[in-house]
Amino acid sequence: MTPLVQAVTDFLSFGTVLADILALALFIIILGSFQNKGWGKKLADFFGGNALLFSFLLAAGGTVASLFYSQFAHFAPCELCWIQRGFLYTQAVILLVAMLARKAEKVRLYDKIVEKACLALSCCGFAVAFYNTYLQLGGGAIIPCSAIGPSCQYVYFIEYGYVTIPTMSLTAFALILLFMLLRKSEEDEKREK
Repeated sequence: MTPLVQAVTDFLSFGTVLADILALALFIIILGSFQNKGWGKKLADFFGGNALLFSFLLAAGGTVASLFYSQFAHFAPCELCWIQRGFLYTQAVILLVAMLARKAEKVRLYDKIVEKACLALSCCGFAVAFYNTYLQLGGGAIIPCSAIGPSCQYVYFIEYGYVTIPTMSLTAFALILLFMLLRKSEEDEKREK
């Protein structure tokens, strides 16, 4: 690994650890009754109110990172990585259009479509990333990975004892899911008032 690739990997791995901590906090807020109390409400309102922006930044950042690893670092993506890319790249485009449409004050129906699309794409991406992470951390194959290209079990790097490329993807999908769930809650709250 070149020094630049190692530096980017270190940066992204540390960011993944921080994002995992945030995801855990948001998950606790959503599951518990903290969403309507003190710090939980402030976090839920902040991330729910900016869900499109944060989700777009995650999807666009994940897109750039995956292209960096495949095009610059020459880490060949496995079949499961290609599937994850499809779910993530699609969201980057959908979320960008949603943010642009929101600035132009387009109809609210589009917001609902974006929300449902991101929830569905992130659920599917999360499942694939979870399985890919499971394989890379030593799990046995339930569904065989293609014999063409690199094995889905091949690990290019592992940082902090668990962070791999699929783990980064898993974290991005989890956060987008949580942001959209918080956004949904905020929109429902506004309608009730």
